[in-house]
Amino acid sequence: MEYTEIVKFHGHSCPGSAIGYRMTQAAMDALGLNGRAEDEEIVAITENDACGVDALQIMSGCTFGKGNLIFRDFGKPVFTLFSRKTGKGVRVRFIDTAIPQDALQDREKKLAFILAAPQSEIISIREVSVDMPKPAKIYNTAQCEQCHESVMETRIKPVSGKAFCIPCAMESCCGQADN
Repeated sequence: MEYTEIVKFHGHSCPGSAIGYRMTQAAMDALGLNGRAEDEEIVAITENDACGVDALQIMSGCTFGKGNLIFRDFGKPVFTLFSRKTGKGVRVRFIDTAIPQDALQDREKKLAFILAAPQSEIISIREVSVDMPKPAKIYNTAQCEQCHESVMETRIKPVSGKAFCIPCAMESCCGQADN
């Protein structure tokens, strides 16, 4: 996949999307994956919620909607990809210290470096083995008895004998919703 496809999906070109592009490319190559996941045959874990995750989604086919993209809020430029078919997994990390000093404050130089640098200079790859996440489940929908909006039944909270969504339950007990 070309980087221009990432830019089209993400909306602009930036160092973050380039980092995600290079990390995903490295992970998929290491696992011998030649295409996007149609269902859940590839599972990805991202340790950040930055621009590079868009590259991960479009290149690997791992998405929150399919349930094969897992977010761990560690703030690290790290992706872990697994193949359900082979059981193999790799953790890829962007080596930010590889960026030359003169490129750190120059967005275009930084972007050019990330896209052109040899993979071995900017990406750390290691095989990993962890318990494979279970395939995504589809849950029934319930209705919040306070706001009357639909909510996944596993997210219903009991409040005074009634079924509330999380924001309504928080508002009921704490006086404010966090939505």
